Amino acid sequence: MDILIWFGAALSLAGLVALAWCIVTVWKARKTAQSDEALRAAIQKVVPLNTGALLLSVFGLMMVVVGILLG
Repeated sequence: MDILIWFGAALSLAGLVALAWCIVTVWKARKTAQSDEALRAAIQKVVPLNTGALLLSVFGLMMVVVGILLG
């Protein structure tokens, strides 16, 4: 079950990196946006990636917990 724990940890870490990328992207968009519509467009592009990153992180944590319980 060690492989399940390590794979889950790597998946969760990848999700956290993607979340950090989403935060940085929106932060940059807030500073450089000329109008409210431009900011909304930038945020709308990031929202699906943000949701996917959260899902990836949750699946990784679930795999870690299952690996610990089975191991």
